[in-house]
Amino acid sequence: MAGESLDVGYLAIPAVSALIIFLSYTSQFLFLFLEPSPLSPAEIFKFNALVACIWICYYRACTVDPGRVPNEWTPKGQNISLDDNGDYRNDGKCAAFKPPRAHHCKICQRCIPKMDHHCPWTRNCVSHFTLPHFVRFLVYAVASMAYLESFIFTRVGIIWANRDMPSYLGPSIPALCHLFILLVVNSLTLFALFVLLVRTLWSIGGNVTTIESWEIERHKTLLRRARYFGGYLDGPDGIKVRIRKQEFPYDVGIWTNFRAGMGGSWNVLSWFWPFARTPDRASGLEFEVNEFEDLNLSWPPPDPDRIPRKSRPILTSADPFTIPHYDSAADEMAAFRRRQEEDIARRAGINDGIVRRRRKFHERYNKTNKSAQENESDEEIVQDSEGDEVEEEGQQSSSEVNDRVDFDEGEEAWRNAEGERLDDFGVDEDVEFYDEEDVPLSILKERIKAGL
Repeated sequence: MAGESLDVGYLAIPAVSALIIFLSYTSQFLFLFLEPSPLSPAEIFKFNALVACIWICYYRACTVDPGRVPNEWTPKGQNISLDDNGDYRNDGKCAAFKPPRAHHCKICQRCIPKMDHHCPWTRNCVSHFTLPHFVRFLVYAVASMAYLESFIFTRVGIIWANRDMPSYLGPSIPALCHLFILLVVNSLTLFALFVLLVRTLWSIGGNVTTIESWEIERHKTLLRRARYFGGYLDGPDGIKVRIRKQEFPYDVGIWTNFRAGMGGSWNVLSWFWPFARTPDRASGLEFEVNEFEDLNLSWPPPDPDRIPRKSRPILTSADPFTIPHYDSAADEMAAFRRRQEEDIARRAGINDGIVRRRRKFHERYNKTNKSAQENESDEEIVQDSEGDEVEEEGQQSSSEVNDRVDFDEGEEAWRNAEGERLDDFGVDEDVEFYDEEDVPLSILKERIKAGL
């Protein structure tokens, strides 16, 4: 999709296509020369019909637009400005409101409605619009490979039963090698896709995406942390955030969940029709909720490390300040010019590339325990848009801090029990955790148009 760089990812679709060709067509050629007999016309028809469905569904999973958030979309009943509860945040990169369940894909470079993950094998996002095609692809792939596995095992069984016969009465060495490779590749691929299909169907049954599964586990982790600290966790700018258990709002019953996940149709047969239409483009921005919680509560639940920081006011001559001391007039002049450039950049809005990463929770907690009375000046990891650390006045030198902290990762690198982080799903972690400017949407759009 748009925004991807030239890398090995471009080989994914050709590799999958080559695998389909190898398993589907070379196997039928091999069976012409193996006992008990070539495939019957009925077997050939059924098998190739399944393979044709694979090609159709895979093509649609790769090419159907995963969707985008319309620039004119606003939450129902909301004003253009953000509300105090932060229920609706704007995305600084897209300069648009972010609907519920939408996430900014770092590959597609835009917000994707009901994003599940960015699939490297389709080079497309699995989203509200592409999930039905992706599920159908998995269903037909598993069905066809299971059918092929039965063909392979029938012939392997005959060869094993005749293993004591003279070799010239059996298949040739190349045929045996071909059959062995088919058995191994088909078995491993069938197992992997079967597990993926079961997990995907389980997620659809609960109306939960892969990213939301990560968010649910993250919420449980925050609850455990908060219980230790009396129900509150520290947020940015010294605020205290109350953490309470919150139920997942989008599980509205297994039948309704499956219907919503497979395109909205009540006809179960249409869920498996390769040419089924893509969900209506007007959908994917608002979702039914189970009302277990207050409707004013948003999902994901409050996360102190994902709360946007308050805008830092620009000081004027009327504000109190302290005068630093310098060793020489040249140092004082250099510091003045540096502050002047920073002020100009801040007012022009071109300093948006600075990312302040919150340190991992255990690092902050351990440091607090070591010295509760110290002013923790290195609570944030400051990076520019290229990932390089940036020293600010009053901050420790990068060489000192680098001895204890990996500058590439902050709290956004939190992983669930399976070792997954948001980045593994294709989500832009900087947007999810550090899209921190409380800037009116109109100004964000002006910056996007200006290329800032």
